[in-house]
Amino acid sequence: MIQLEAAYGGPSQSGFGSAVFQETLHSTDDLTQAALSTYKTFVGPLWDRFGEPAWMGPWREVYVRNAGTTPDITAELRAIIDPDARLSVPMILDTNDRPDAARAALSAAFDDSAVTELRVFNLGDGAAMSGLLIAARRGASGETGFLIFLMD
Repeated sequence: MIQLEAAYGGPSQSGFGSAVFQETLHSTDDLTQAALSTYKTFVGPLWDRFGEPAWMGPWREVYVRNAGTTPDITAELRAIIDPDARLSVPMILDTNDRPDAARAALSAAFDDSAVTELRVFNLGDGAAMSGLLIAARRGASGETGFLIFLMD
């Protein structure tokens, strides 16, 4: 996750840009609910300012890595078919200052064999801002990482 933070930034409540968050989940904790909580944290005070309906309007799961899928986060993101979510994929993969390093960091964080659950969510404010949230849980340790990307 250190590489991922170097490429996309550490935890933030800016509600804009990108940030990486980490937490430990218990085996009974729901990854979708943890992702939503992280989304709210990232948006910070803007959540209340614009209201939950605005932020939750675009919120939806757009990808789940199924058991037996060969992990390749770059290919998985590029294969997302949701039209809104597809718009954010090149921003995450290709427009970073160092895109090769960013893709390598994504792979190190999300293609690791310890990742047992991976989900991608579309997000935004229902107007100008849109983005993605990638959430991944590592099996026995419960270590969970989140990458949030939100731009206008």
